Amino acid sequence: MKLKVFRFNQETGESHYDTFEIEPSAGMTVLSALFKIQEEFEDSLAFRYSCRGAVCGSCAMLINKIPALACRTRIEPLLKGEGKIKLKPFPGMEETVSWNPENEVLVEPLPALLKVKDLIVDMDKFFEFYRAVETTFKPVSEPPEKERLMQPDDVKELEKYKNCILCAACVGSCPVSGKDRDFLGPAALAKLYRFHIDPREADDESRLMLANSKFGWWGCEFHANCRAVCPKGVPPIEGIGKARKEIKELGKKPD
Repeated sequence: MKLKVFRFNQETGESHYDTFEIEPSAGMTVLSALFKIQEEFEDSLAFRYSCRGAVCGSCAMLINKIPALACRTRIEPLLKGEGKIKLKPFPGMEETVSWNPENEVLVEPLPALLKVKDLIVDMDKFFEFYRAVETTFKPVSEPPEKERLMQPDDVKELEKYKNCILCAACVGSCPVSGKDRDFLGPAALAKLYRFHIDPREADDESRLMLANSKFGWWGCEFHANCRAVCPKGVPPIEGIGKARKEIKELGKKPD
């Protein structure tokens, strides 16, 4: 089989695709294949990785035009045409590249983020938005003697959003993030909503107001790509929809 890999040189701004033919081993993932290429064919190939266990989120990239974690995406199912996801068009998905999905795997960097080298993208803007929504716990009271108790239903609702591993796959698939670099993006908004609904925090709308603008809650167009590609099943659009409803009920929707 072949791996068709995007290459990018930041110094010259030039890009192209290199194709490598390899013999896949049983259970080989895209990340394993990239290591094989780096070790046997092209040691200058650059990509980001860390845990190799779908926990750190470092190796998110565009694989056959779908944002995914390279460490958990296996080669064999890709060649069989399995695991396809129907997504709304987004920048990067529509760029024409000639490849044969029956015997080739196309690997490109995540869209919506600036390219650094080959498959590595600049995550600075992503984390700038993440910090902007103040994703730190702000308890409503002084620490108790034992623990802060929570109801099972509250824990279940929080679980939906706290599993985000900050891989940026949702941002890469988001049509809005692809056209508007000021949009906070689904990852930051999902994390903001997670803290807003935490019953251990102050019961007010201060969290909601952090994203009460056209670049926050009101920038989302509900394409749902974010939920479809999230490797941990986080549903940003659910939180965004509920946040918008709550703001409308408060009568604080921006003009």
